[in-house]
Amino acid sequence: GGGARTGRGRTVRFKGQDYNADLHLTLRDVYETHKRTLTVDGRSIRLTIPAGVKDGQTIRIKGQGGDGVGGGPKGDLYITFRIENNTPFKRDEANLYLDHDLDLYTAVLGGEVVVNTFDGKAKVKIPAGTPNGKTIKLSGKGFPVYKKEGKFGNLYVTLHLEVPARLSEKEKELFSELRKL
Repeated sequence: GGGARTGRGRTVRFKGQDYNADLHLTLRDVYETHKRTLTVDGRSIRLTIPAGVKDGQTIRIKGQGGDGVGGGPKGDLYITFRIENNTPFKRDEANLYLDHDLDLYTAVLGGEVVVNTFDGKAKVKIPAGTPNGKTIKLSGKGFPVYKKEGKFGNLYVTLHLEVPARLSEKEKELFSELRKL
């Protein structure tokens, strides 16, 4: 109904109802700042989604809720982000974690490998004698830091040694010679 009247004849204003909505996105969607149009209560709302938004994070859009009563202000719209990670990366804030298989020969002798980053690939030097489970840090190759344009977390790559399953007779012979040394 209308606004309630006080003893002096003034109308009491009530703020409109706040609305809540979930917005489902993928991890790739929130890697870069982008615009989306949402329809809430029959109205189209243009929204800029900043890079680096986290799963479960809620933002408020002032004045996009229900109409006020008695001339009161509109309510607010609260959007909760639901981020699905369908990538091989694990995310912790702005840092990313990735497992990478490393062949035995490169681990023993050293060399260079190409690893996936979130937006491409990077060459990584592997020192000779690299142990299984070693983690290599790639600075600035992680996820965007929320509301800090151009700033990125780190990518941590954990190396997992692949032991050759089928060896030729020559390879077995060479490994036997190495063992004797």
